[in-house]
Amino acid sequence: MTNQYYDTDCLSSFLWVHEECLLVQLYSGRMLLPKQVYSELTRPNIPHLKRRTDALVQSKHIQIVSMGVDSRAFQLYREMTVDPDEGVLPIGRGEAAALAFAIENGGVVASNNLRDVLYYAKKYSIRVLTTGEILREALNQGLIDETKGNQIWQKMLSKRRRLPTNTFSEYLRTK
Repeated sequence: MTNQYYDTDCLSSFLWVHEECLLVQLYSGRMLLPKQVYSELTRPNIPHLKRRTDALVQSKHIQIVSMGVDSRAFQLYREMTVDPDEGVLPIGRGEAAALAFAIENGGVVASNNLRDVLYYAKKYSIRVLTTGEILREALNQGLIDETKGNQIWQKMLSKRRRLPTNTFSEYLRTK
């Protein structure tokens, strides 16, 4: 089973609506959180995300990972945030860290921010796992039904999570 490196937007989609249990049921022990993403999730102005993230870490469902400055991951991270390819804009630290670890270790990037991650995912042949795909996997494994998926989707939208369609049912029809 492949490790997954989470970006802030994907993990926070589940944290905001108290549905991280789906991630645990599907991926416990394979979820890795770059330190840069942990820092974003644990800002003082959103303490409930910190509590929920810390609970996942303490229960060992998710692990925080750091990169050394002499690692390939750090070189990739720096390329994406400071010195991108010509014509490519720098991306955020969370997205870059998740991508760098996935590239270095042959993992998957869990992110909804396709605008930032898709260029590098294609360049390095890295799979991107989105919130919609996670919910579809939960549906396929019988953890939720389509009605529950639509309820979760609507809660995420109400918390200003960016999702590609207005409903989970619409997402299922378009994918």
